[in-house]
Amino acid sequence: MKKQILTTSIAALFLASCGGSGTSAPTVTLPANATVITAVSGLRLDAKAYGPVPAGDVLLGYTNADSMRHTLIISKDDVKVPNFKLVVAQKGSTDSATVNLEKGVYTVLCDIPGHGNMNATLTVE
Repeated sequence: MKKQILTTSIAALFLASCGGSGTSAPTVTLPANATVITAVSGLRLDAKAYGPVPAGDVLLGYTNADSMRHTLIISKDDVKVPNFKLVVAQKGSTDSATVNLEKGVYTVLCDIPGHGNMNATLTVE
């Protein structure tokens, strides 16, 4: 009888530790103060405009709500901001980084060929 109770208790602990949500999507973890941009299905970003954000060090977060790989770069007057690129490889993945930006209007975009609709403005004041 003791062996059966022990076996039942171990099985219950094992099942409880497995959770029950049935999803395997990663948990989104972005810095709380980040300006978050989301890649969504249909090769789009979740908004056409972001900001305004203060000039200087700007913390950007990128999250993927789509089923394919996306990138995020920043340009101003068709010149790419150097040393900045975020990559979200699969649905649920995130990336973030800080970039120093002067006042102005920038374009944020996915630079993967064929993803031309994935662009928006970022206003920095």
